[in-house]
Amino acid sequence: MNKLLISPSPHVHSGDSIEKNMYGVLIALIPAFLCSIFFFGTGALIVTLTSVLACLLFEYLIQKFLLKQQPTILDGSALITGVLLAFNVPSNLPVWIIIIGALVAIGIGKMSFGGLGCNIFNPALVGRVFLLISFPVQMTTWPLPAGFSNSYLDAQTGATPLAIMKEALKSGRSVSEVLSSDTLISFRDMLIGNTGGSLGEVAAIALLIGFAFMLFRKIITWHIPVAIFATVFVFTGILHICNPEHFAGPLFHLLTGGMMLGAIFMATDYVTSPMSTKGMVIYGIGIGIITVVIRTFGAYPEGMSFAILIMNAFTPLINRYCKPQRFA
Repeated sequence: MNKLLISPSPHVHSGDSIEKNMYGVLIALIPAFLCSIFFFGTGALIVTLTSVLACLLFEYLIQKFLLKQQPTILDGSALITGVLLAFNVPSNLPVWIIIIGALVAIGIGKMSFGGLGCNIFNPALVGRVFLLISFPVQMTTWPLPAGFSNSYLDAQTGATPLAIMKEALKSGRSVSEVLSSDTLISFRDMLIGNTGGSLGEVAAIALLIGFAFMLFRKIITWHIPVAIFATVFVFTGILHICNPEHFAGPLFHLLTGGMMLGAIFMATDYVTSPMSTKGMVIYGIGIGIITVVIRTFGAYPEGMSFAILIMNAFTPLINRYCKPQRFA
């Protein structure tokens, strides 16, 4: 008599794997990395290489000697954490500060929760926010783009477009006055990355190319980034219509700061974002609202990192609320 054999799920394998998706994200980050090298020179190489090597080393040491586990540094997750941490800091950040950030990102943000798949916060953002709070001067000293003529530690520095706008509005100047002045970078320069800021966040067009690649490869879905962009566009648009001389327009907010980098590469992290489509939209809307509130009414000119971490904390609640309907 034939027996019915039932094997455990999954019954159909999609061909996806952790390594395949992680290295797919790394490929999508290449255009932004090339832009960072073009505009910031050797500093981008030094910061990125230091961050990646430190993250790989700390993950290996913690797994091998503290958790007594088989090291999994080849799965690409620590490599992505290192790249994203580097993309969220200035290109002249001292090596020893980068190493501290990598230790916090891997040790506290990831391995203290049990490693890949268990962390509730994006590890790279945990490291970035820790460095911002601990070393505010070094983390807000932005080299201006000058290519390979920029030296690593002696680069000419200046403010980011968000910081310029925030300080100008606080001093009583209007948005139109700031946008027409020579102190603010043009929208074209913001799009291609010819502006000060963290080394991986400045080139919006390069990040959008990476976004298109990940959508094509089905590494991520469009729901979270589009929900964030749409929310920021609508929210800042309403504020701009109400008072155009005090609130910058939607295009300025979409092209500046960590908006593109955060929405495309960090908010979409598999582990720390909701699983359902409805949950992703709610999550993206929350990030968009918090980002605009911090940028517009808060003390910091940028709010993307804080917004993502706050919504990371709400992800378990969102998943619980947006559970798919069970089969009877």
